[in-house]
Amino acid sequence: MKTIGLLGGMSWESTAVYYRSLNEKVKARLGGLHSARVLLHSVDFAPIAELQAAGKWDEAGAVLAGAAKGLEAAGADIMLIGTNTMHLVAPQVADAVTIPLLHIADATAEAIKPMGIQKVGLLGTRFTMEKDFYKGHLRDHHGIETLVPDADDRDVIHRIIYEELCLGVVKEQSRDTYLTIIGKLKDAGAECIILGCTEICLLIEQQHISLPLFDTTSLHAEAAVNFAINP
Repeated sequence: MKTIGLLGGMSWESTAVYYRSLNEKVKARLGGLHSARVLLHSVDFAPIAELQAAGKWDEAGAVLAGAAKGLEAAGADIMLIGTNTMHLVAPQVADAVTIPLLHIADATAEAIKPMGIQKVGLLGTRFTMEKDFYKGHLRDHHGIETLVPDADDRDVIHRIIYEELCLGVVKEQSRDTYLTIIGKLKDAGAECIILGCTEICLLIEQQHISLPLFDTTSLHAEAAVNFAINP
């Protein structure tokens, strides 16, 4: 089994979900006492979040690139950035190592394409919804069109992520707010919903909506396990 290098801590709430998911998926495949071979570098999220807010992406990328080098040196065979937002600096991280970087948008798109879906609704941080690193990746590499909520709804989604979900706070009122926004995306033509923030799976599950739901955390973990256990 190959070793998965995970850049985590952004936030640790979602990293805990990653760790559980990786191990559960390996156990489901191999059975018995098998678990995932994982090397984790968990950063202090507060300084990273400050760099995000200040638009200092190169500095944030340098932090992750340094951590990625350490994971490779420790024996990782593949690299995961355990957050959608920080895939904005994925090229910087990929350039820092010689092992493959598994992009979260690729893992998500590979699950979407067999369903013939061409137009997706995306929820995430303001950075993920507004910048082109994620939407552009889906468009340019997979031919998938992305719809995002309007500006006011983007602000609400972003606030709930940082002020609640990243702190492990799950509120029924916030779930209702997200479901209302998802309804607007459906009315606008979205054929499915991407949970483009690794914390949103704490709040929204498939049982809550009628559209197909793609949880990027689970899909990213699934793709990593496929790499780790296949010859």
